Amino acid sequence: MSSSSLGKLFTITSFGESHGRLVGSLIDGCPAGLPLSEADIQPELDRRRPGASAADTTRREADQAEILSGVFNGFTTGAPICLVIWNRDADSSQYEKIRPTPRPGQADYTASVRYGGFNDYRGGGIFSGRLTAALVMAGAVARKLLAIKNIEIIAHTVAIGGVNALPQDIQAVKAACDRNPLRCADPEAAAKMLARIEQAREEGDSLGGIIETVALNVPVGLGEPLFDTVDGELAKAVLGIPAIKGVEFGSGFSAASRYGSENNDDFIIKDGQIATATNNAGGILGGISTGMPIVLRAAVKPTPSISRNQQTVNLNDMTPADLTVLGRHDVCIVPRAVVVLEAVIAITFCDLARRAGIIPRVIA
Repeated sequence: MSSSSLGKLFTITSFGESHGRLVGSLIDGCPAGLPLSEADIQPELDRRRPGASAADTTRREADQAEILSGVFNGFTTGAPICLVIWNRDADSSQYEKIRPTPRPGQADYTASVRYGGFNDYRGGGIFSGRLTAALVMAGAVARKLLAIKNIEIIAHTVAIGGVNALPQDIQAVKAACDRNPLRCADPEAAAKMLARIEQAREEGDSLGGIIETVALNVPVGLGEPLFDTVDGELAKAVLGIPAIKGVEFGSGFSAASRYGSENNDDFIIKDGQIATATNNAGGILGGISTGMPIVLRAAVKPTPSISRNQQTVNLNDMTPADLTVLGRHDVCIVPRAVVVLEAVIAITFCDLARRAGIIPRVIA
């Protein structure tokens, strides 16, 4: 399997570059018979597009999805599905100027060494957040498949720049987070987050944050121990998103400071089904889904491209250099990353469900 691919039975392969002609996804393993059109994909791309808040880049791509293969007469055929978006608003001029001076916090230096200087450095090439649009397209298909089994993926912002949202009921999150440009279900916290973002913009800086994702109605038994576990597969997928630097499930790192009696989830019977009284395990035990909501939190680093002066080196003559990154960049990518996180988690659950035989080869 290519390192640009994710999944085993439901597989997506990402292609394209930030400032190339297009970005896209190739989906292999999607069952035949799923009703699918661009209209199913476009709403998710629209959620990811910049322009909803002061945190976003000023790059304005239309992000119109096109299905090139794998769909006939409005249904998936079982053949690979090729999804593309054409890049229309790329501006590479600033990248030409700074090519010899790798940007701090970016993959410029490591990519140059890894690919012998032949990598497309414009906008970060394949390492750009621009390629997350391809993930969102594939995620839209995955979400439609999961809906057949009533599996929902809901993500929301729980922290930006050290401002933390109060815990919210999942129904409140579903009702509120997309009404708020920061995708935060706590309006008071969202207002404080926005103020921090505005301050960072004025200072030529950026901010990171934390996103929480909840997967509902996941059946018991998904996961392939020992190494293709639910949490292992999800962590790998999520850490493939640019700027994600940490992942935790359930009580996460706080479990390290608890007693076992505090962290264990007692088993109970609810509505005739086995459940747990709490969900510190985050819906996963032994790498297998328990039937409880699967709760994942991801740490998003501050956008590395900032307009403040930074120290770097000139690779041409190996001398120290100053660098101020110009161009169009998000002050905070957290709100847009919410949609991307939902997408990769949906893709991963589709793959796990295909492996477990829960999603058939043909949709009846």
